[in-house]
Amino acid sequence: MINKLQAAKNASYKLALLSSDTKNQVLRDCAKFITENSDEIIAANKLDMEAGRSKNMSEGLLDRLLLTDERIKGIAASLEELALLSDPIGEISSMIKRPNGLMIGRKRVPIGVIGVIYEARPNVTADSFGICFKSGNAVVLRGGSDAINSCKAIVKTIKQALAENGIDENAVTYIEDEGHDGIKELITANDYVDLVIPRGGAGLIEFVVKNATVPAIHTGTGNCHVYVDEYANLQMAVKIIVNAKTTRLGVCNACESLVVHKAVLDKFAPLIYKALSEHGVEIRADEEAEKYCEGFVPAAEEDWGKEYLDRIISLKSVDSIEEAVLHINKYNTGHSETIITDNIQHAEYFTSVIDAACVYVNASTRFTDGGEFGLGAEIGISTQKIHARGPMGLKELTCEKYIILGDGQIRE
Repeated sequence: MINKLQAAKNASYKLALLSSDTKNQVLRDCAKFITENSDEIIAANKLDMEAGRSKNMSEGLLDRLLLTDERIKGIAASLEELALLSDPIGEISSMIKRPNGLMIGRKRVPIGVIGVIYEARPNVTADSFGICFKSGNAVVLRGGSDAINSCKAIVKTIKQALAENGIDENAVTYIEDEGHDGIKELITANDYVDLVIPRGGAGLIEFVVKNATVPAIHTGTGNCHVYVDEYANLQMAVKIIVNAKTTRLGVCNACESLVVHKAVLDKFAPLIYKALSEHGVEIRADEEAEKYCEGFVPAAEEDWGKEYLDRIISLKSVDSIEEAVLHINKYNTGHSETIITDNIQHAEYFTSVIDAACVYVNASTRFTDGGEFGLGAEIGISTQKIHARGPMGLKELTCEKYIILGDGQIRE
């Protein structure tokens, strides 16, 4: 692996010099080749899907793994959109002149080599390459074994686009080493890798946080809450919850937990039970909520902090917005939380004190996405607070370098 990482490091120096026009042409060619080779990519994906079903992979994880013609078109469209975005590299954020005549400026530059570790998400392969390449970084990809055939097929088309434009193919490197040993080698390769980003379940993220010596930005799991306030429009609440929970079960911005004010519980409980039951969703509720709907299943303590990625959701009843906030901040993962309310003071309180990367008022958590936020493709959704928080777009994969211009000054 070290030889591959050294090659990626060498490639990163060349990428830092590429013009925006060259990078954009490579991205457009990637989109073209991915579209032209969609049959080959889907055939590879079928092998992964068959293996996943044989392992009894959950419905949510199979959905993450699946590639269709429409999803491949979406991957290509994301690369095309990236080509249209402004290139952050070379931006001068400030320039000052000191009394001694020195000109001191700050210039935006690539981070260098970025390692992305992910699981059964083949689309992450193209997204990660695209956003790293546009921001001038080399990328080392370590996809999960469940998606290995799909990922390799996509990387093949990316290398085709790089070759077409005379770019070092080590701008993208795919690591096939399975197991934690391969991951550990990548996340401790400080001489070659500048940043690692794990995208996956709690187990993967915990392993990286515990073992990485390379700086890491972890994209945490998504135990996302919807709080139905005492001043909520209940019909709106039902509509938002159904969208947040059922449109994609296996994504990190799906709603996994409901918190409901007791003042509306009697009316809301039967409404949400009917709506979610139509989508086959089981509601695990506390004792107070169970009084208002016989179809609820008793919740256990472990349900409050669980990311199900399945047709299950928890429901906790509370006496006040303050209690709701305490509950959410105790059990959330710092991802996305929303309040349904017509009370502006409650909305302001919620957005001020909820500890999460994205806090919504009267909208679905499913909007937490680089594309939906106007960032183009994202490399992940950071749930930490240092360097980047929330969807990470192009600028989050850069840093600033001081450039100092003089005409012979020496320090006295």
